Amino acid sequence: MKPILQLYRGYANEQELIVMGHVFKRLYDYDYQKKNFKNATSIINQFRIKTIKNYDVYLKCGNKQIHSKTLDDGYFKFCIPIEKEFDFGWMEYEVSIKHKSETITAKGSFIRPHEGNLGIISDIDDTFLISHTRNVFKKIYILLFKNVNDRKVFEGVVPHYQALSSAGRNNKEEENAFFYVSSSEWNLYNFIVKFTKIHQLPRAVILLKDIKRGVTDFFMSGRGNHNHKFDKIKHVLEFYPNLKYVLLGDDSQHDPFLYEQICKIFPVTVKAVYIRQTGKHQKEKTKTVLKNLEDLDVSVCYFKDSSQAIMHSKSIGIIK
Repeated sequence: MKPILQLYRGYANEQELIVMGHVFKRLYDYDYQKKNFKNATSIINQFRIKTIKNYDVYLKCGNKQIHSKTLDDGYFKFCIPIEKEFDFGWMEYEVSIKHKSETITAKGSFIRPHEGNLGIISDIDDTFLISHTRNVFKKIYILLFKNVNDRKVFEGVVPHYQALSSAGRNNKEEENAFFYVSSSEWNLYNFIVKFTKIHQLPRAVILLKDIKRGVTDFFMSGRGNHNHKFDKIKHVLEFYPNLKYVLLGDDSQHDPFLYEQICKIFPVTVKAVYIRQTGKHQKEKTKTVLKNLEDLDVSVCYFKDSSQAIMHSKSIGIIK
């Protein structure tokens, strides 16, 4: 059986390129058209994958071929010093693996943000994708029985995100750097990519949790420790220290508290924090956190409808 190579979107600054992916022994394609029980089977199959550890992978970088190996869960990540300056925007990269006498090659994309002053980091579930995270059983039911075409975004999210993507840009081809950071696992990467394309959300680097390799893991998807989100957001701000950031999340889990930690560590870097209200009433703990952020001169918006977030972004001059 041939190994399968899966690449994810990467990113670069003036000095370093970071790209990543997995090598699978077994991988099931997610069928976007299946409904009901067939969709449930397709989703669960994403957690029945088998990865290959210590497998040789090769990154083509300019005229060089750089060799590495997968980690124990089949994941690989190349962090490569840049010797020549890339252009700005989205570009392609190429990774290959070898199987017997055959070379298997895949192409992915990475972004080097245009010179500017804005980076946007957004959570996924219940921030733009309606997921009902507060109700575990409802969340699992929707994930299983609603295919990607039937899943919904919150009203007003798309124009807000599109406006943030082009904020401060005169050239329509230029985009601000977007990152989707979630507690979902890499198993759901292709689902997220497809969903964001369907709804014309900005193309983004997607940073997810370590891959799961068992059906029982499916029922714990997106739950547990959220420290990885903090680590990934902190890494992005350190990787692009000259950008100003907008953070978007919701009050269903830990976003307000994670963002508070980030703002305390990067007191001049975060420009605004947006938190979506997921219940009938605003949460007192969330309001306390946001008041604390205002004391740090971070502009905050605790909103029920995205129209409020859009008005706030206009009022502080982020978007027109």
